[in-house]
Amino acid sequence: MLGIVGTVPDLQFPLAHGRVRWEGRRIGIDGRSIPVNRGTPALLAAALRASECIGGQDVYAFLVGDTGQGEGSRRLYRFLARHLSEFDLQVLTFHYLQPDVDWHGRVLLAAQAMPQRPLLIADAGFMYAAKMGGQSGHYDFFTPDVGELAFLADAQAPHPFYTRGFILHREHKVPDLIRQAHGHGNTAEAMVVKGRTDYIVENGNIVATVDTPAFEAMEAIGGTGDSLTGLLTVLAGSGFERTEAALLAARANRLTGALCDPTPATQVPELIDNIPRALAGLVDQKEKRSVRHGG
Repeated sequence: MLGIVGTVPDLQFPLAHGRVRWEGRRIGIDGRSIPVNRGTPALLAAALRASECIGGQDVYAFLVGDTGQGEGSRRLYRFLARHLSEFDLQVLTFHYLQPDVDWHGRVLLAAQAMPQRPLLIADAGFMYAAKMGGQSGHYDFFTPDVGELAFLADAQAPHPFYTRGFILHREHKVPDLIRQAHGHGNTAEAMVVKGRTDYIVENGNIVATVDTPAFEAMEAIGGTGDSLTGLLTVLAGSGFERTEAALLAARANRLTGALCDPTPATQVPELIDNIPRALAGLVDQKEKRSVRHGG
């Protein structure tokens, strides 16, 4: 199974875990139905559609309600620290949780005590906690945007607030930021840096970039970075080599835009609806190239 950890922006949503179902622009878990907008629900929806397309593994989620105050996140941290070692997961992706260095360390220890160490992916708040705790190197993938990368590159900043604002418009600095972040030991073994150009990074080196198809309207659609991480979760758990999984995820995420011709009013569920078509076409092209080259 593929595990995804995150939050729902609803204080009334209790701690819940279980297999996730696709319910037509909503996701279902443990008898509850959640709308897909952005954040962890968008990540889960993208993972469900991608796994459905390629005949992948079930998606298992660990969720709690939290609107940024951290109380829900701490409940989920506590549950994971106590029970994560009871689960058998191929991939474990951590998403929106209020950063907490102490609880992050406990959860990481629990992940390392699992029956089989899963491939570990960190995005958003959990990536911040990993960096602040000096434990970035334990992860297989980080998936930062440019602002988050600036935080990883800054050896002194205690929180992304202190780096994010002045760097968002300077995407030409991404290669330098990657080098700085890696030099400070603040990167995972691999990264997908999300932006106008997506950078695929291995051990601090840029190994590939993806910049087409490109749509200005996509910049205004919240949740596209979350959907990319969902795609990466599924592909990394489906036998694809690390760089290959990252490239397919970045290309498929962009192709969903080409298939729905987005405008600034487009919502992320409309993009997610196109994931099966986008991903199926890319996987088919890959298989045909492999046959031609005897792979």
